[in-house]
Amino acid sequence: MLRTGAGLAACGLLLAACQSLKPKAPPAPTLAPPPAAAPAAPAPVVVKTVPVKEACVPKTLPKAPKYPDTDAALRDAGGAADRYQLMAAGRILRERRLNELEKVVDGCR
Repeated sequence: MLRTGAGLAACGLLLAACQSLKPKAPPAPTLAPPPAAAPAAPAPVVVKTVPVKEACVPKTLPKAPKYPDTDAALRDAGGAADRYQLMAAGRILRERRLNELEKVVDGCR
């Protein structure tokens, strides 16, 4: 054999070729694929409850009375004494109505 650069290169190629003829090692065993993740739990369902509107005002509550001391009635009154009587009567009716309404409001609380 020649000991020149070309000869050395040829020897190197022959050795490399011999190395490629060696039986290859079996491939490394692959790991089994990871188990499938458990399915995600369903999203929680939010249920909103809407309160049912119930009237707390009893149906037996009478409508407001016609108050006698309206602006027109006070203008048309004959004098101060008549206006005073109209306002006194209106005040009595308002006090009664207020008492009824306060009972209803207390029941609604």
